Amino acid sequence: MKVKVIEEQCVGCGFCEGQCPEVFEVEDVSHVKVDKVADEYKNDVIEAIEGCPTSAIKEVE
Repeated sequence: MKVKVIEEQCVGCGFCEGQCPEVFEVEDVSHVKVDKVADEYKNDVIEAIEGCPTSAIKEVE
């Protein structure tokens, strides 16, 4: 699984980092810290995607 953050949509609320700090980091806006999400973090990342208030996190192929 790979994810990206659409920076223009991100408001930097920190929800994603709170859900999965191993994958997301907020510095003004959120950034993905890894190239590929480890299997052990997939559920947390899915929750971050679903809970993002601006829908700025997308799964990519």
